[in-house]
Amino acid sequence: MTGLLVVTAVPAEAEAIRAGLAASTAPAPPDRTVPPDRTVPPDVTVLPVGVGPAVAGAATARLLALAEAAGRPYRAVVSAGIAGGFVGRVAVGGTVLADRSVAADLGAESPAGFIPVEDLGMPPELLGGGRIVPADPGLLARLRAALPGATVGTVLTVSTVTGTAASTAALAERHPDAVAEAMEGYGVAVAAAQAGVPFAELRTVSNPIGPRDRSAWRMREAFAALTAAAAALH
Repeated sequence: MTGLLVVTAVPAEAEAIRAGLAASTAPAPPDRTVPPDRTVPPDVTVLPVGVGPAVAGAATARLLALAEAAGRPYRAVVSAGIAGGFVGRVAVGGTVLADRSVAADLGAESPAGFIPVEDLGMPPELLGGGRIVPADPGLLARLRAALPGATVGTVLTVSTVTGTAASTAALAERHPDAVAEAMEGYGVAVAAAQAGVPFAELRTVSNPIGPRDRSAWRMREAFAALTAAAAALH
C-alpha cells in the first residue's frame, strides 16, 4: 500500500506543504534553514490537481485509480490548501480541519431561498453518496491530535467564491456550523468515497469571507500556517 495522497488546488499550496513536510523529517540545524537536499517523506505524495470541485475530483479519482491499478493504493487522501474563513468562527491565519465537507451551492434557487439538491428528490446514489461527506473519523482524530490549535467544523465547497455581504449572511445562516469555504474539498471527498479511501480536509485561512477586498487578504500568513500545519501529515 502506498502512503498518503495530499492534493491541493495550485502549485503554491503544494510547495508550502512540501516545505513543511521536508522541515519535519529531521531537526532543523542551528541556523534554522532547511537543507536543499531534505525532501518530502517518501510515504507522502503532494500534488496540485486544479481549481474547483470538478477538476479536483476528476484528477484525484484518476490518481487513486492509477495507484490501485498498479497495486499500490493510497491509504488516505487529504484535500489541503488555503480558504476563506467565517468572521467570528476562525481567525485569518488560523488552521481548520473539516469534520465534513459540504457542496454548499449544489441545489436550486427559489423565491423562498436556496433548496439543497437532496430536497429536490435526488437519490443519494446519484450524488456520489450525498451533498455532505464526513471526514474519516480515525484520520481526523490523528490530525486533531497533531494540530490541537486547529478549529474543527464544516468546510464548505463552492464553485463561486462568496463576495458580498448578502451572500455571506445567507451562507452563514444556512450553515451555522461552517467555519470556512474553499473550492475543492467536496470533489476530492467524493473521489475518495468512490474509491473507498479515507478522506480529510485541511485548510488555513487567508481572508475573511465577505465583500471581496484584496487588501484584507493575508496570503503570506496563510501559506506560513499551511507550511506549519503540514508536519501533521507525516
